[in-house]
Amino acid sequence: MSSKFGAVAAVLLLAGAAPAPGPAASTCGDIKETYRSKACCGSPDKVSDFQIVPMPSVTTMFGNTNMCHDKKPKGSQLQDGTYYFDNQDCVEVMLEQAGSNVTLGYTGDINTTGRGPIITPYYQAGLCPVNVHWHLGAEHLSVGEYDETGTGPVNAQHADEGGEGESRRLATTARLGFRCKKYDANDPKFTTPYAWKFCRNDTVVGETYEVHWPHSAAGACGTPYQYQSPFYDGVFCMDGIVSLDPLNTFSKIGVQSQIFTIVNDESYYYPDLIRGMIVEGEYGQHLTKYTGSTTGTSRNNVLCSKFTPITWQVDRKCQLISASSFDKMCADMLAQADDMSGDLYAHGSRELVNSTYSADNHQRL
Repeated sequence: MSSKFGAVAAVLLLAGAAPAPGPAASTCGDIKETYRSKACCGSPDKVSDFQIVPMPSVTTMFGNTNMCHDKKPKGSQLQDGTYYFDNQDCVEVMLEQAGSNVTLGYTGDINTTGRGPIITPYYQAGLCPVNVHWHLGAEHLSVGEYDETGTGPVNAQHADEGGEGESRRLATTARLGFRCKKYDANDPKFTTPYAWKFCRNDTVVGETYEVHWPHSAAGACGTPYQYQSPFYDGVFCMDGIVSLDPLNTFSKIGVQSQIFTIVNDESYYYPDLIRGMIVEGEYGQHLTKYTGSTTGTSRNNVLCSKFTPITWQVDRKCQLISASSFDKMCADMLAQADDMSGDLYAHGSRELVNSTYSADNHQRL
């Protein structure tokens, strides 16, 4: 099969000192092995499909002031000592949650009159991506694509040690969500391990992952600090844009969501996964758009997120992606000005939100 996206997979080698902790830089041995494997010895003018770029030195050009640091809001303190944005009993929250069933024909029970989702691409609504992270299995449900009948490799649950702070951690293993139906134990592209260099090596070929790209109109868009971990710092970076009164969160904050099965096959390489959902061919063409909340395993159908309503745009189809695409994404994450090393592995999946707490405004586009 020719390249899925019409270009030769150009694997990025990063050289130099990393601006953030983690295995961000290639070793001299990596570069030497790449030179040898591409038969460059004695042929210095040969053009390879690799590129060597220096790690950026953001502090040299822009200083070291991260204007988004600690911008995740707590909200006002309540009488019981908790804060407005703390998780709360779902009966008390009574605002729409995510991840939802996104199957054609589904609708939730919560009346969302006056707070519809963003229908256009986010960039047309003035939002930019501020983070990328992924979950083990799918937090959303799309019957026939990723659901309870999906399959994957055995023993694929992994340690979940942070990411969204303590709120992502309920147990020593990440909760597995729904799986795609593409896994084939007899096909080597689903079973051949990949030698991870940048993502944590507990990401597994053949497994299903749901990738999230949080977007915000209040992000540090177009600056070295656009991408942030935790993502809340990026979402709420700039003051005076996101408001609870009047409520505009659903028009200022959005998440793109795409569900992948990872394969060890360079035909499915995509070089720029950090920047957002793939929209090409069948990728990103069958979307459900609705309003919901932030996710993560600290929320379920008893405790709900107060970070709601926000827009979700979810690809209903399960897609294939190469492991090298994920590794390139992790390399790009480690090259950001902010430390994104806490998002280099799969976080746990929230259990499917039941209809009682799901929006009635699903748009199928």
